[in-house]
Amino acid sequence: MSQQQARFLFLPAVFLTALMSAHQAQSATKAADVPLRGGTLRVKAFTDHFWPRLDPARDPQTFIMEQIYDGLVRLDQDLNVLSSLAESWVISEDGKKCVFYLRKGVRFHHGKELDADDVKFSLERLVNKKTVGGFYQYFTSKVVGAQEYYEGKAQDIQGFRVRDKYTFEIQWLSPYVSALYLLSMNFCKIVPRDLVVDQGNDFFFRPSGTGPFKFAYWLRGPKLDIVGVRLERNKDYFGKKPYLEALEFSPYYTLDHFLEKQIDIIPYISERLSEMDCQVLENDTFSTSFLGMSCHIPPLDRPSVRKAISLGIDKKEVVKAAFRFDTVPQVTNNFIPAKLRGFFPADNEGKFDAEEARAVLRQEGYFEGNAFPDLNIFFPQPRQDEDVKVYRVLRDELATLGIKVRMKYYRSWRDLRSSTEPYLVMIGWIMDYPDPENIVLPMFSSSSMVNLNLLRYSSPRVDELIRKTEVERSWTARIALFHRIEDILYADIPAIPLFSRQQRLALQPYVRGAKIPPLGFLYLDAKEIWLAE
Repeated sequence: MSQQQARFLFLPAVFLTALMSAHQAQSATKAADVPLRGGTLRVKAFTDHFWPRLDPARDPQTFIMEQIYDGLVRLDQDLNVLSSLAESWVISEDGKKCVFYLRKGVRFHHGKELDADDVKFSLERLVNKKTVGGFYQYFTSKVVGAQEYYEGKAQDIQGFRVRDKYTFEIQWLSPYVSALYLLSMNFCKIVPRDLVVDQGNDFFFRPSGTGPFKFAYWLRGPKLDIVGVRLERNKDYFGKKPYLEALEFSPYYTLDHFLEKQIDIIPYISERLSEMDCQVLENDTFSTSFLGMSCHIPPLDRPSVRKAISLGIDKKEVVKAAFRFDTVPQVTNNFIPAKLRGFFPADNEGKFDAEEARAVLRQEGYFEGNAFPDLNIFFPQPRQDEDVKVYRVLRDELATLGIKVRMKYYRSWRDLRSSTEPYLVMIGWIMDYPDPENIVLPMFSSSSMVNLNLLRYSSPRVDELIRKTEVERSWTARIALFHRIEDILYADIPAIPLFSRQQRLALQPYVRGAKIPPLGFLYLDAKEIWLAE
């Protein structure tokens, strides 16, 4: 064979080899994108504690509740309302009635079929005083007969009606455009009436829901204390089946567990994670930290004094002090989170100007032989390291205004009820559902139990606008009313918005399908996650 013939035969061989390699690489890429079934996903919680009771009406393990239970409706990544246990629903022309048509054949993990009695029972639990939860407030002022039931004047809630086995109706006192948002939240999950009535609170130590994962057993430590929970795939789930075989969740997993690939998802708790090959997911949350003021005690009962304090605080320095790797603080000037539909970052508010702050206080009669009274700054229990750092920043900045402060702690609003001295209070408000009323009503309405004991702020104009939002059926007009409320809050400054927090998760490279929902990590949809190895 001549050299020319050899070259002629060799070139096609090289071409074919390259073609085959490219095809194999393309096939491998496609294969890597095809979800695999099986495997156990191990997740570390954001909290440091674990509560071995899984009651959606009372307990904070939202991530676990999302896997075990379902609600009537759910939210997608864009906060659109989608069907869940309710296959469809119809809202009356006057907006005061909503009829839900349940899916047929949906079964709880113990085998019982879901029916409308379970829905009525689950929602009434939220209003029942024996449940000892705070969610009753969202129903007593909105559902027909809910207040009477809460006060023990009625045997059930008239506005929660079972039409037939698969049809459930809610009657609202006024048109309620945010009803479906409220019903999509974790505390509105549906539990089986038969087992809860029979077992009482014991049910929630081995619960049964309709969700994509079912309770398997508790994870235990060396001393047999409960440190987490294992859930396993619900093969009979009515919706899309999970890819994972099981899910294990514990706050006691450590950074070393993740570095050694013994667990798969962890809050981004250390800069050491930047040194390893891992995925990082980031998402803003509906969490806002405020510095509230005792608006009922002089001199903080004057908006001008509250304005001076606001001008004298450099939020950028506060954010530096509050920094955490897993929940990164970001300066905010919004009373209503900008992440909500129809709201945007307030760029022109919340400026820092210590000189102007001193000038305002001077106009109010201070510095000329009239010292500003000392203030207490209350922080929530349990004590956090970043709280001390934030306090020091606030202490030093207020000292430049001639204001002395002391650090104290509170466990609940009751700890502040008897205070006769003016105070500031750190409030970390996490929205229960994504609607502006969920921050305006509890914090700034004069009829709010929370407001009356933390801020004591009262504004007839705000109260009147709130009443209008409660009956306004147009979404656009309702949002405009909340913008007007926020404008009043900017002028009155009953509290200072300091920062929101961005959650950060670290995931092993082989974890696929994980997306942080708009409401944050706690609503992570585990049935969409799969493991590539």
